[in-house]
Amino acid sequence: MSQVNRAVVLLSGGLDSATVLAMARAQGRECYALSVAYGQRHQVELAAAAAVARNLGAREHRVMQVDLAGIGGSALTDANIAVPTTPQSSKDAGGIPVTYVPARNTMMLSLALAWAEVLDAREIHVGVNAVDYSGYPDCRPEFIAAFENLATRATKAGVEGRPLSIRAPLIHMSKADIIRAGAALGVDYSLTLSCYQPDDSGAACGLCDSCRLRRQGFVSAGITDPTRYAGEIV
Repeated sequence: MSQVNRAVVLLSGGLDSATVLAMARAQGRECYALSVAYGQRHQVELAAAAAVARNLGAREHRVMQVDLAGIGGSALTDANIAVPTTPQSSKDAGGIPVTYVPARNTMMLSLALAWAEVLDAREIHVGVNAVDYSGYPDCRPEFIAAFENLATRATKAGVEGRPLSIRAPLIHMSKADIIRAGAALGVDYSLTLSCYQPDDSGAACGLCDSCRLRRQGFVSAGITDPTRYAGEIV
């Protein structure tokens, strides 16, 4: 019999995924948090994920390893590609930022799907957002719907009539609304890390797209930003 209250929650250590974990817990889910070391240059985010998982009462927190740095093609995995620090420099000719990591969300959801099958969980929760985000194609509703469709057809549970659902509760929310929702649930945002190029202590740069979106979200929400910045904020 399926464990209907179990859910795998993808947890990057950032603001959005922390909010999703808090939401899932508030809904009575037994949460199994999954972080992925994919070769990101900002691996300090994994320490943030561990702190968030402890603080928000995840039943278990696992870190899985995949080498996307070996593929490259992104400013988040390739030291030869600079992380943009102005809005104008963040997009390539096709409109997708150089911080897009090829196949990252597909890979992360696949790992979450495998663990969910082993746990006999019925849900995967993910913090993708299609409003205040950087334009990544794998943060859009069409992608989530397509992956859920794939999960139904690609798993033992799915073909046996126990389909697994992909929950993306933030997908249509503004960053300010996400922050308000998380604050109401007691999320300690000082534990989270959103920056694409933090220093070794976890201080945020204050200049990258992710810092910009995060900072503006706190301003719009009317909530004090607890982020530690290494330099001038934007």
